[in-house]
Amino acid sequence: MSIRTPVVAGRFYAAASDRLEQDVLSLLQTDCPHTSPQLGQLLGLMLPHAGYIYSGKVAGATLACPWGESTAGACLPERIVVLCPNHTGQGHPLGVWPEGEWLTPLGSVSVDRKMAAALCDGGEFAPDTRAHATEHSIEVLLPFLQCLPPPPGRSSRSITPVCVGMHDPQALRRAGHVLAEAVRASEVQGQQVALLISSDMNHYEDQEKTLVRDARVLQQALTCDPEALLTTVAAEQSSMCGAHPLALALYAAQALGSPQAELIAYDTSATASGDTHRVVGYAGLVLGLA
Repeated sequence: MSIRTPVVAGRFYAAASDRLEQDVLSLLQTDCPHTSPQLGQLLGLMLPHAGYIYSGKVAGATLACPWGESTAGACLPERIVVLCPNHTGQGHPLGVWPEGEWLTPLGSVSVDRKMAAALCDGGEFAPDTRAHATEHSIEVLLPFLQCLPPPPGRSSRSITPVCVGMHDPQALRRAGHVLAEAVRASEVQGQQVALLISSDMNHYEDQEKTLVRDARVLQQALTCDPEALLTTVAAEQSSMCGAHPLALALYAAQALGSPQAELIAYDTSATASGDTHRVVGYAGLVLGLA
């Protein structure tokens, strides 16, 4: 069995389990600055993955935002496909952790072996642990999933970790269609799937430039048009690290139906650091199908 151990515990988030649980539960109490999303079926979320002191409130507010009749947050289902960027350049460009468990200070999260196999069998994706070995952008989100109320009738959630280093739009489109087919097949069997996209926004420019670049990129993200998103990211020279994971998710959403998106929360690192000269942007999005 493949076990993935934490690599940023004690840096991005607390290494002690009691302190970590306290921190995450507090962040999940962050006031949602948005009304309940006016979308149809929940498809997924985009959350930031920086140190909790910087991006934790955006992640917490997005997860806690009521969805439909729920008062317990987004109510993510049992099966979650997590799409993250590849900051290290290691491994397969669409690397799927195939089986086993991911560990955090709060315990283990099971990898959805059947969903991983469905993606890899569909083409484009490949089983690969190397891409994930030192990549932090899924790990940082797992304590939030562990602290959410479990899905109805279940004790926990499983994940399918996918590290996206692919930048070719045509390959991302094909991968999106494979993902959509896997989601559709799961739902036919009565198991809903959510997509969780891990991304920060623009990096290391001043506050004014970051706000402008992020606003333009998010405007395109909200159209759910992956081509427009990638074109705008390039035109703006945005350093949004998860643009390609988000584009892959949007290609899948288009294949599944009529996608919609809403911006739930936005902030920059300047709020926590006080430094407006070199900031990182953070956004929380909700994706749905009409």
